[in-house]
Amino acid sequence: MSHDLLIAGAGLSGALIALAVRDRRPDARIVMLDARSGPSDQHTWSCHDTDLSPEWLARLSPIRRGEWTDQEVAFPDHSRRLTTGYGSIEAGALIGLLQGVDLRWNTHVATLDDTGATLTDGSRIEAACVIDARGAVETPHLTVGFQKFVGVEIETDAPHGVERPMIMDATVPQMDGYRFIYLLPFSPTRILIEDTRYSDGGDLDDGALAQASLDYAARRGWTGQEMRRERGILPIALAHDAIGFWRDHAQGAVPVGLGAGLFHPVTGYSLPYAAQVADAIAARDLTTASARRAVRGWAIDRADRDRFLRLLNRMLFRGCPPDRRYRLLQRFYRLPQPLIERFYAGRLTLADRLRIVTGRPPIPLSQAVRCLPERPLLQERA
Repeated sequence: MSHDLLIAGAGLSGALIALAVRDRRPDARIVMLDARSGPSDQHTWSCHDTDLSPEWLARLSPIRRGEWTDQEVAFPDHSRRLTTGYGSIEAGALIGLLQGVDLRWNTHVATLDDTGATLTDGSRIEAACVIDARGAVETPHLTVGFQKFVGVEIETDAPHGVERPMIMDATVPQMDGYRFIYLLPFSPTRILIEDTRYSDGGDLDDGALAQASLDYAARRGWTGQEMRRERGILPIALAHDAIGFWRDHAQGAVPVGLGAGLFHPVTGYSLPYAAQVADAIAARDLTTASARRAVRGWAIDRADRDRFLRLLNRMLFRGCPPDRRYRLLQRFYRLPQPLIERFYAGRLTLADRLRIVTGRPPIPLSQAVRCLPERPLLQERA
């Protein structure tokens, strides 16, 4: 084998795997292949400090573009500040950490298997461990809604006055599902304004959402120069058959990231799950078979623990009228901060789950009961 580890896809999941393996095995021969010409400036990955292990927090803190000690949410009938740390990284900074990795841009993979990659020019690269981190693919084992967003980053003419991330400003008019504005203040005069929709359909009108972000800025009195835009269509899991997925992937390269359904079901955040998967791979022998066992075991266990989160999504998407979805989130953000932190980290306890669903039902009981079964949604896709 010419390499110890081959990773197809130089996005978040692939980069974190390369980092974890390199830190554990500095002499490992790692090659990363990506069809793009270089890292995109249209990706900002964020998460709560409590989502990451102390080791990953320390590893990524030096490249965080934004780092804050608290955050806010706002709804029509409830606003709140939470003292939970929050941070953001960008693709270029993350790629900059991959010293010693053979990173090949403009490299197009024709086929990927468990011993390497055949490129479109006919050449072959072989490796003992082969990972497929090329992004989301459609699968009958995952039924999703969509989180769609377009963000506009501007340099304001005067200080914008936003001191901390606004995770959700849902005081805006509701449309196309649950809508909110997401704000990241990178400096007193630099801010990312992101119009976000939790929608049933995956179509994205870039121009309309970008204009909605700019209109929000105008209402806040922010004028200035547009610096960049970013967009995304993230899956929100309603039903997931992880065992069936891995039965279909018993051979070949090991899928990770969005392509393997490895993301927080409710938020679509992929950074915390990607870090944990990277640790699982790095702790094993560098072979495709060993990596498959590690990722498959982690993914099936994670999918089982995330059943409750997918139920919440079904209540949101299938049990609640689109223009009233914000009420479920408004109710959730009245819960204790430690519970909210465990929710984002995917570490809910049984007591947490009971606390979320007890009290006045967020949707009528008859509709909630219809949301309980998960299997019918998968059968719809069969």
